[in-house]
Amino acid sequence: MSPADSPLSPRPHRSRAVLTALTALFTLLLALPGTASAAPAAGRDPVTHPQLDWMGSTVLRHEGGAPSNHPVFPLVVQTPGMDVSGYQGDVDWAAARSNGGRFAYVKATESTTYTNPYFAQQYNGSYGVGMIRGAYHFATPDTSSGAAQADYFVGHGGGWSADGRTLPPALDIEYNPYGATCYGLGPSAMVSWIADFSDTVHARTGRYPVVYTTAQWWSECTGGSTAFAAGNPLWTARYTSTPGALPSGWSYQTFWQYADTGVLPGDQDYFNGTYTRLQALANG
Repeated sequence: MSPADSPLSPRPHRSRAVLTALTALFTLLLALPGTASAAPAAGRDPVTHPQLDWMGSTVLRHEGGAPSNHPVFPLVVQTPGMDVSGYQGDVDWAAARSNGGRFAYVKATESTTYTNPYFAQQYNGSYGVGMIRGAYHFATPDTSSGAAQADYFVGHGGGWSADGRTLPPALDIEYNPYGATCYGLGPSAMVSWIADFSDTVHARTGRYPVVYTTAQWWSECTGGSTAFAAGNPLWTARYTSTPGALPSGWSYQTFWQYADTGVLPGDQDYFNGTYTRLQALANG
């Protein structure tokens, strides 16, 4: 059996709804008596299905949303793009650009143990067809410190260069796909974890990371913190016709993930502005 035929290989056309349901079932089974403990044993990696964790993979299950073909009514000029992960496998970047994609964020890492096996094809391939690209990290705040995950991320694709074609690194902080919504952290501890990650990325790259989240998760898990609005661009997720209420502190979003499928590979996103402004963000 070739790697491409492996049942564990990401399949671009496999139903995301099915995979999300399987992930939820797997999490439930972990908590049942007689099965593996939901709490990680000492020295054991608790990240068991990183190939099923992508930017927004938990959002529909917790918050719902309109079908992916819902109408979108942006208030200003928007620049279309996408975010992808190992789930998509090798991406046809020429086709994505022909369909209007102008930027792409690519999952690089999760925790301090997983790297996207398709990262090079996705990150370099999007750049090769003329897109502006960036990398993101799927956070698991219960497995290690923010600084440790930031260091791992930057060391495995999450860097930044002032070439006008590389977006600032991004932190994907959303519902825990393995258990408790807020990863067992209270609001103050969660804010400290995010700050630890953000400050370390800034020290390593010179850029503060974009923060991807939802207003609902942010309110529940950070207590509505306003600590990051001044320095970290916001990437909000809401699968309806408008971005809606934003997480506390931010007065506008820089990116908006508005659908989980569409004409572009992966999730459908808008940069909140013209392509020239997107280039300005890349330039720092």
